[in-house]
Amino acid sequence: MIIGRLLAGIGIGITSAIVPLYISEISPTDIRGALGSVNQLFICIGILAALVAGLPLSRSPVWWRGMFGLAVIPSILLALGMTYSPESPRWLFQQGKISEAEKSIGTLYGKERVPEVMYELRTAGQGSTEPEAGWIDLFSKRYWKVVSVGAALFFFQQFAGINAVVYYSTAVFRSAGIASDVAASALVGASNVFGTVIASSLMDRQGRKSLLITSFSGMVGFLFFCKGSFFQSESMGSIGASMLLLSLSFTWKVLAPYSGILAVVGTVLYVLSFSLGAGPVPALLLPEIFASRIRAKAVALSLCMHWISNFVIGLYFLSVVDKFGISVVYLVFAAVCLLAVLFMAGNVVETKGRSLEEIELALNPTT
Repeated sequence: MIIGRLLAGIGIGITSAIVPLYISEISPTDIRGALGSVNQLFICIGILAALVAGLPLSRSPVWWRGMFGLAVIPSILLALGMTYSPESPRWLFQQGKISEAEKSIGTLYGKERVPEVMYELRTAGQGSTEPEAGWIDLFSKRYWKVVSVGAALFFFQQFAGINAVVYYSTAVFRSAGIASDVAASALVGASNVFGTVIASSLMDRQGRKSLLITSFSGMVGFLFFCKGSFFQSESMGSIGASMLLLSLSFTWKVLAPYSGILAVVGTVLYVLSFSLGAGPVPALLLPEIFASRIRAKAVALSLCMHWISNFVIGLYFLSVVDKFGISVVYLVFAAVCLLAVLFMAGNVVETKGRSLEEIELALNPTT
């Protein structure tokens, strides 16, 4: 079991960094956001499929073997798909493999667009003579600010509590008195898919930054509400608000008869709002804001923050809940959402409608 988990972790670690990077480099500018969201959409579909696959466990205690076996199917599909997929034209051009880059462009966009795309690559300076950056360069004055934004996005994403909710939704529902906890968790997965579908349609119209702030911002309104002030928010169903609803459902005795319903509704609203921006945007935004010479390493470093945060939440969530209570923990998650709104409003740049080369020149004018 441990060896299997190790191998699966290595594979997921590799693909979680390379897939959004690859998609961003091969996608046309006008639909890059939608295509990047498709990656998150199918991750959500996979989560939903995993939750649904757990339903037969109540009837067959040995079904867990079949659940692990099903994971072979997407692994094979991904391997076969990438075997017949072209290499990134931007990467080929950067490596000086001009003829291969032209062939890749023809496969992706059609032969008639080869001169146009090649011209864009040349004029944008994608073939710069600057060597690929080293790991130390990521912490230099030139790149540190943008790299720290990438790491912070995943920090806020994870410490907003999404994996605590997904991992332990069955336990939360059970403590709230929900009879079919696995079915309730499947409902959570379905809301994740639904929200990501909406995000895919909005990504290239509303913009990345706008969706991020909308996704996190609801708790601001509820904080003012709890202090007796009125604050009108357009994002009343977003993460922080849903976290507050979850917390209150476990705290206020007057709500005790409705705690089960509130737990489900709050969780669904939380996951739905997460999937509108906080879920799909970070993995899409990172390859866009990083300069070409640091892109691969900076994405990998940011994903390290993602998995470290994921690990900490998964390891300590239940023990912290036992010590402080579920309502306190969920209120801490809500506070993280507020910090995320403030950080993103001041540090995240909008990238919709701009090519990777245009974004690079805007953020790194000396390159």
